[in-house]
Amino acid sequence: MPPNSSLTAHFLIAMPAMDDPNFAQGVTLLCQHDAEGAMGLTINRISDFTLGEVFEQMQIDCESKEMADIPVLLGGPVQPDRGFVLHDDSREWSSTLRFGNGLAVSTSRDILEAMAKGQGPKNAVIMLGYAGWTAGQLEAEIAANSWLTVEADQAILFHTAIHERWKAAAKSLGVNLSQVADYSGRA
Repeated sequence: MPPNSSLTAHFLIAMPAMDDPNFAQGVTLLCQHDAEGAMGLTINRISDFTLGEVFEQMQIDCESKEMADIPVLLGGPVQPDRGFVLHDDSREWSSTLRFGNGLAVSTSRDILEAMAKGQGPKNAVIMLGYAGWTAGQLEAEIAANSWLTVEADQAILFHTAIHERWKAAAKSLGVNLSQVADYSGRA
């Protein structure tokens, strides 16, 4: 991978021809991308769980029905039992990776406990699992026209309805996905 070509803090927008059920019509935020590979979180796949169920499983008390009803997303097919909180909070949490322009992903219990008390990040997305690529794998998929890439937009992450994120991310690039062919090929 050439220097300065990291796609950390970029969206991967699945092209309409993507047939992998983990990523079809998906938007994945890359949290890390370097010569060794990439790690990202898909931001528009709803799981069968709510945050309240996660709290219950972790034996964390939560009095807020609004907080308990927040949907948990499927962050990707790798380690689907591991939880991630994507946020823009500058406070120090026990296990946090900071990247991009103020974004962070935390995997520690303390952030969930704060959320249950109404003291967590103002903007947060909770997910289970992540997406991962080995060295060169993502670059090959991009070269095969599987993905569009664009710098991540926090408004899409935190303020756009989950089911609208795929089209909104593409629109931020000036692409109308309904006008893109749902097959790929080479001339």
